[in-house]
Amino acid sequence: MMGKTRHNGEGTIRQRSDHCWEVRISGGIDFATGKPIRISRYAATEEEAVRLLHQLSFQYGGNQPKISNMTLGEWLDLWLSVYMRNSLKQSTYNSYDSYAKNHFKPVLGNVRLADLTTRMLQQFYNYKLENDSLSPKTIRNLNLYLHKALNQAKSEGLILTNPAEGINLPRASKPQIEILTRDEQARLVQASYQHRYGVFIRLVLMTGIRLGELLGLQWCDVDFRARMLHIRRTLNRLQKRDNPTDDISPRTEIVIQEPKTENSVRDIPLLAPVVADLLNWRKVQEQDRLALGEAYIENGFIVTNPCGSYIEPRTFSDYYAQILKSAGLRHFTFHALRHTFASRAMEQGMDEKTLSAILGHYSVAFTMDTYAHVLHEHLNQEMGCMEELYSIDRAVPQNLIYPVIVTPAIGSYVFQSVDFPEIQMTVPTVEEGVAMAAGAMRDAVLALRFPPASSDPVNVPLMPGQFLLQLSL
Repeated sequence: MMGKTRHNGEGTIRQRSDHCWEVRISGGIDFATGKPIRISRYAATEEEAVRLLHQLSFQYGGNQPKISNMTLGEWLDLWLSVYMRNSLKQSTYNSYDSYAKNHFKPVLGNVRLADLTTRMLQQFYNYKLENDSLSPKTIRNLNLYLHKALNQAKSEGLILTNPAEGINLPRASKPQIEILTRDEQARLVQASYQHRYGVFIRLVLMTGIRLGELLGLQWCDVDFRARMLHIRRTLNRLQKRDNPTDDISPRTEIVIQEPKTENSVRDIPLLAPVVADLLNWRKVQEQDRLALGEAYIENGFIVTNPCGSYIEPRTFSDYYAQILKSAGLRHFTFHALRHTFASRAMEQGMDEKTLSAILGHYSVAFTMDTYAHVLHEHLNQEMGCMEELYSIDRAVPQNLIYPVIVTPAIGSYVFQSVDFPEIQMTVPTVEEGVAMAAGAMRDAVLALRFPPASSDPVNVPLMPGQFLLQLSL
């Protein structure tokens, strides 16, 4: 074992008998006891140990770099571990960690905070968009993350302004969503009855819940009397917050937590056939319990394997792919079932506020924007029923004949419609009177939803000198 090695008073590094390098540092004060905290980490090489010691010294406040020399990479590590660690869900924490490791630190990690400019960031994003083929949405997410981190640096006085504020971000295009046609949906439902887990395919098609929400369901989340499903948690496999230093320990873990947003915690009404499906599934679980006896795992989850254990997302996705294949369908993402539910709901006339609440969206506007194409198609179909009304309004009924009383006068003739009293005109000749009266009555007919019935000419009284004309429209 090599002796302890000190690096500028930052802590100690020593090589153990197993050739692993150990880094030790004082990590501040234990607020429960008032005593110093000793931090110990391991590295495979001395070079890694030196880097690790420098990082720990900065992170735990031993010998922080001078503000003028603090780099973006150092700040992002500190911000995530100190300020964000206990305020983010694990999935969001992993995303932030990925943004730093995969995008910012390899290129801008050694840039001093004081030297970071808006133009530098703009050029960085332009490169990522044009050369690394990142989507506009990813670019926007990167800048949202960085803006948040730099705002904290600004609050601490490390920078005077936030260079992420003046970025010209690319417009994010709407994602193309997959939806099963009604025929494809019918085929999938039919095939689902031949599979152990088909009940859950039907459940998603009738509720629109996400995969993590489905796998996180427990029997206490189902109110059979009220026919209500309560979404209270999700089950996902996520990368661990603290990656193990060895190559043996798993780097991911199953995480059961509350849904990603407050709106995702919601109640969804269940139709009677769905309730019946769940009751039948509970009988399947009971058969599994009897078959396995004491070896059966009692955990309260709804989606379980024959041993009673919950099912991981990747495993359930494989089961879903099998059902798709048995239905003779191409591959659809599992999320396509959620989109299909939303589309069918809109097609059937569900109001947007109700649909948004069932889906757990943060706003009705987001729901309408996401499924705008479905709404447009539905509006076009519904508008088609108006065409007949348009045709009726503008069509002149055939063989309409209306009587007109003609009164001769000196040098002129007075035409008076019997069925349209407002139509009366004085004309120099009978021929001109016939044309003008017929045109006026035709316009009157077109303005009405239903034209009046023609009067019987036999019953039209005439004064001496008057005569009757029958005008066809």
